[in-house]
Amino acid sequence: MLDTSKTAIRPAHAADDHPAIPQARVGILLANLGTPDNYDYWSMRRYLNEFLSDKRVIDYSAWVWQPLLQLIILTKRPFSSGAAYKSIWNHDAGESPLMTITKDQTTKIKAGLQARYGDQVMVDFCMRYGNPSTKSKVREMVEAGCQKILFFPLYPHYAGATSATANDQFFRALMEEKWQPTTRTVEPYYQHPEYIEALAQSIERAYGALDTRPDILVCSYHGVPIRYLMEGDPYHCQCQKTTRLLKERLGWADTEITTTFQSKFGPEEWLQPYTVEEVARLAEAGKKNIAVCAPAFSADCIETLEEINEEIKESFEHAGGETFTYIPCLNDDDAHIDALNTVIEENLQGWLA
Repeated sequence: MLDTSKTAIRPAHAADDHPAIPQARVGILLANLGTPDNYDYWSMRRYLNEFLSDKRVIDYSAWVWQPLLQLIILTKRPFSSGAAYKSIWNHDAGESPLMTITKDQTTKIKAGLQARYGDQVMVDFCMRYGNPSTKSKVREMVEAGCQKILFFPLYPHYAGATSATANDQFFRALMEEKWQPTTRTVEPYYQHPEYIEALAQSIERAYGALDTRPDILVCSYHGVPIRYLMEGDPYHCQCQKTTRLLKERLGWADTEITTTFQSKFGPEEWLQPYTVEEVARLAEAGKKNIAVCAPAFSADCIETLEEINEEIKESFEHAGGETFTYIPCLNDDDAHIDALNTVIEENLQGWLA
């Protein structure tokens, strides 16, 4: 936690016995989905319970969903999910890759912003589910003198189950503050020129390192029930636009890139085509060499490192595919950090010179 004792001052015109208060600063609070503390059964159960109890994620009536979740899903799923996390776990650091990458992103973003704004800013991160919690980080920022907070969900695309629930949790944390800071939330950056440029550069680097050019690039986005789209969620449209802008920046034909959706859960129909099925169809149609990227994820996580690079890859190879290339998320790539810093600076206008 930031030590504010050296910068605390007595307010101007205050009585001599008025306590010193921290120097006013602006907080930039980055937010990502979250991660279990470990991959053992109880750590996974706590994490999955918090995640799957979120009405933004699963919006069924509690009297229908909770008995199913508590008595069946959370009895079995922590074992399978724990095994998946174990296969990608950063054992040296004792944490998930998402945690490691988010820390690295925060360190670089902090360095860039403090080089420009100095001690006027405080940069930190939180997780929607698990630790560090949104509530704890809002409290730290308020105690450190942040009278303004810019809250930045690290999702390029808006969805109720990602950006909205992160904002919900931020607002809940604010409800517990006696003196609420002035706040802003960052809008989705799915079409920001610097984000598209960073994506394009990562694709060009990956293709340049391959001996055989892939027949097609599959842009795999995390799925949501198609019902959400019908109810007004803009996620599907924003994903399609990112793919189109990426295609235009690369100068490719329509046949060289496609959009799919992964991570289907439950009995409902989700956004289609499903990645796991589409890669098999592509292999059967003669597309023996493919590349897959995940533009909706700002950092590699269980859905990319395990689901794409294992389950989806296996589906492709089982259908006759030969070369499967996973292109990592932008993570802490310098072009990505520059793009995020630009988005942050645009949203700080009027707050800092």
